[in-house]
Amino acid sequence: MTKTEIQTMYEVMFTDYPDIVNVAQVQSMLNISRHLAYSLINDGYIPGIKIGNAYRVPKVNVINYALSAGNSGPAA
Repeated sequence: MTKTEIQTMYEVMFTDYPDIVNVAQVQSMLNISRHLAYSLINDGYIPGIKIGNAYRVPKVNVINYALSAGNSGPAA
């Protein structure tokens, strides 16, 4: 996906969510279980960062995952 396409999708997908989301918000965005959300983040399919005891995920990473439909491997 090109940068322009990603920016366009960013403007229309998940508009009710902030730019940085937590695991509960990832669950809600993708309609998945808490366990699966943590697995996707820990395995690198949805890149995020752990701050203290909590994960924070840029919304654009969730969008990229949703658009790829999880068909690709973990992000580098």
